[in-house]
Amino acid sequence: MPGTKDMLDELDAFLLELNRAAADVILPVFRNAAQLSMEDKGTVGAFDPVTAADRGAEAAIRKHVAARYPDHGVLGEEYGADRVDAEWVWVVDPIDGTRAFVAGLPVWTTLIGLRHQGRPVLGSIGQPVLGEVFIGRASGSRCVTAAGERPLRVRACARLADAVIATTDPFKLLDERELAVWQRVQAGARFARYGCDAYAYAMVAAGFVDLVAESSLKPWDIDAAVPVLQGAGGMVTDWSGRDIGTAGGQMLIAGDRRLLDEVLPMTRPVARAG
Repeated sequence: MPGTKDMLDELDAFLLELNRAAADVILPVFRNAAQLSMEDKGTVGAFDPVTAADRGAEAAIRKHVAARYPDHGVLGEEYGADRVDAEWVWVVDPIDGTRAFVAGLPVWTTLIGLRHQGRPVLGSIGQPVLGEVFIGRASGSRCVTAAGERPLRVRACARLADAVIATTDPFKLLDERELAVWQRVQAGARFARYGCDAYAYAMVAAGFVDLVAESSLKPWDIDAAVPVLQGAGGMVTDWSGRDIGTAGGQMLIAGDRRLLDEVLPMTRPVARAG
């Protein structure tokens, strides 16, 4: 068995293979009305679409993992948990932002994270329409494209007044108290963007967005982001400022500790117990 660093080098390369496998399933369906079949798996009044591309991409990822690393576990949005007590566990959201996918908007992503002994250590945020895979671990993060690779680094932004901030859908995903806090944060920011799902996380790592606030998240929404953001010098916490963990719930992503420290006094009063 190779050492952990050697193993991570190997798994880093494999992670790019998984992104390609998912893209091979998803891209032929994107903006193809004849191929797009969709179901609503949400509760009454909460539209939560799933497509054949979601399921097919996760199945392809699982097949590749089982063939290469049969002792690894997988936790995925579409097919649940398999061997999640294993030393290495892949955490998969094949299409994060299915609403954007259905609407033909290229801001959905494929999220693939890897836990080692329960802790996220490697992750990727892939956007195959744009040909980008944002991949990260403790030693650093980078964006991989057909033209090559470039390092990722968050930018300095000490004040909320100078910050570009984002959230996916404050009126659907935030409760009444969270929404009030978001509106206060937004009022103090330079400007806000909406509807980018996990692509906004990648933009923090790349130094274009300064803060993302989300809630109602699942483990597969979080695990991939943590290594990418931390490897780029960013921070990922819950709304109280604690380590995000792997359970889901509320999340803050920031590129600058000073900005996070300005926002936390606003979010802490509505933070949920982890």
